[in-house]
Amino acid sequence: MDTYYITWWNVENLFDIEGSEDRPDYMKSRLRSELKGWDESVLDKKLNQLAAIITKLNDGLGPDILGVCEVENKTVIEKLMAKLTSLNRNYEVAHHDGSDNRGIDIAFIYDADLFTAAEQFHYEVLKRSSTRDLFQVNMKTAKGREFILIGNHWPARSSGIYESEPYRIIAAETLSYWIQRIFEIRGSDIPVFVMGDFNDECFNRSMVDYGLSTNSETKVRYSNIPRLFNLMWSTHYAGIGSYYYSNFPLTIDQFLVSKGGILKGSKLQVGSFDNGEKIKVEMLPEMVSDGRYPTPVRFGRPSSKSTYHPDTGYSDHYPISIILNEK
Repeated sequence: MDTYYITWWNVENLFDIEGSEDRPDYMKSRLRSELKGWDESVLDKKLNQLAAIITKLNDGLGPDILGVCEVENKTVIEKLMAKLTSLNRNYEVAHHDGSDNRGIDIAFIYDADLFTAAEQFHYEVLKRSSTRDLFQVNMKTAKGREFILIGNHWPARSSGIYESEPYRIIAAETLSYWIQRIFEIRGSDIPVFVMGDFNDECFNRSMVDYGLSTNSETKVRYSNIPRLFNLMWSTHYAGIGSYYYSNFPLTIDQFLVSKGGILKGSKLQVGSFDNGEKIKVEMLPEMVSDGRYPTPVRFGRPSSKSTYHPDTGYSDHYPISIILNEK
């Protein structure tokens, strides 16, 4: 049996340099004050900090697949991949240039010796202002087993949890619709792995009532609608967050899996870590603040002095990981 290590991480504001020629003119104007002082040396420190964590994951082997969000473009992703050479991986990137107001995208970095990326799709979440697209990549293992990745970065709570909730409900409905379409075209037994920063927790309405996720494997296995098994419930019950707000742990980064990834006869199944859990919040010691609450140490930006920790910071989110077993 082959085992794969899949990680998701909101790497927080991985922008290209302040004067990047790859940035459209309208975005240069929009980001001018936010990226003040974000030069090559600052970006290089940010990349080094992220790489220091990624290279320690999976017992120092690095993830086989890494999903990321809050990356500006393919250029910065390739710069990050260049920092991972010590892993001796044949990493390649799948990326879609979305229409977010701040120009931040979703991408997947994958080991091309283990997987082949085929078709890519992106689903626009329709609302009055642009938001991050949902990003799908159809994958195949070296043994020819097919599965699907869908990356998410749903609208933020910055305008208030309930004020912004309808936008996340729209994103959830979009996700459910496309899961249904995948089942209609590819069959409901194909494993679909949904991951992302959902900006809602596993128990919120967007996830349960509209995203159709649940903590019941039985409901997912025997449902005629596109239900998803949410792996984050055990972490929620344990009071462990992937993100902290006002010192409250929030499980807004999540992995969800379709019935094809938990059926007993499936050739690709979600596995367990040594402690029996199906998901891990990667709280590496250097990432955890030394305060009363285990909040992540942020890297921040030069334009935001209160959170600017270029030598010690990483991201405001912890990575989360799952194991995938191939029979």
